[in-house]
Amino acid sequence: MASIKEQAKAYELPQRKNIAELKSVNVNTEIAEEEFTKTDGEKFTINTIEVDGVKYRVPTSVLAELKVMIEAKPEMANFKVSKSGEGLNTKYSVIPL
Repeated sequence: MASIKEQAKAYELPQRKNIAELKSVNVNTEIAEEEFTKTDGEKFTINTIEVDGVKYRVPTSVLAELKVMIEAKPEMANFKVSKSGEGLNTKYSVIPL
């Protein structure tokens, strides 16, 4: 049995990765919606995919751009996401592969 001190030292804050960290994503990858509650009690949802046991956040702007790409190129099977900026100034680009 570990002490609270040992557990505290070993604790790592869970981090959600971003889809832009993946080299390639298949368009048929399952997507899920997760709900969270802010400290003020307000609820919000995010879209996530799971690859090799790791969850990645999928911003809605990526889904919107991917929709346009798939309409233009329905046979597209894989894509990657490029990310620039930070915080509210983050921009995502979907790149067909």
